[in-house]
Amino acid sequence: MAERLRDDVGELLRQTATDVVLPLFRRLDDADIFEKAPGDLVTVADRRAEERISEALRKLLPGSVVVGEEAVAENPDLLRHLGGGGAVWLVDPVDGTGNFAAGRAPFALMVALLTDGVLTGAWVLDPIAGVLADARLNAGTRLDGQPVRAVDAAVTSGRMRGTAMTRSLPPAVRTRVEAGGERLGELLSGQHCAGREYLDLLTGDHRFVLFWRTLPWDHAPGVLLVREAGGVARHLDGAEYHPADDRPGLLVAADAATWSTARAALLA
Repeated sequence: MAERLRDDVGELLRQTATDVVLPLFRRLDDADIFEKAPGDLVTVADRRAEERISEALRKLLPGSVVVGEEAVAENPDLLRHLGGGGAVWLVDPVDGTGNFAAGRAPFALMVALLTDGVLTGAWVLDPIAGVLADARLNAGTRLDGQPVRAVDAAVTSGRMRGTAMTRSLPPAVRTRVEAGGERLGELLSGQHCAGREYLDLLTGDHRFVLFWRTLPWDHAPGVLLVREAGGVARHLDGAEYHPADDRPGLLVAADAATWSTARAALLA
């Protein structure tokens, strides 16, 4: 992935947020919010942003395929591209749609690039905070243009801060995770925006995040950001994350030692 493409996609997300998403924030009518499935919201902002981002990405990389969250809702067969060859974009036009529809932050715009099935590029923009993170395979992660590494702190059980999406966990797993969180230190319940959780890992606000749902557009961008900053993203059995693997349960941590400590405590 060329360095210019890295900058161009970041600018595309900033412009889409400015022109399409933010003008609709806290200005949505009831008719602008829909249910794709019970409890799964989409707004006119999601649809308009995805259309604009998808069109621009195809121009930036001719011959590429775009797999967008809203396009997949209409045509699930698009997911087959995640395991194939060539250049494939993953797009989450408004991550945290529930927050956006309710008129609250955080929410994010996210894009990932797969090249022959390998994650090679990632972008996450929090337009309210004005923060953009991007990563390129083997070239590191940047936060607002500056290189960033996951905060290097000693792993001390009992004093570790992390997040678990407890609402989505099966009841039996939730009980174990909540008990394990008490042993680790402080366990947050999540912000309903995966993109923001990944950004907070980069800034050191927390050391790990446990997700249950693993929709590819929610995690592919953030996973590469964390990996290129020195962190890890693995399924609960230790297998490395890949967007085509939708098994539930994903633990992301600032480093391998934190991952092991968190997993042992949360799933004891």
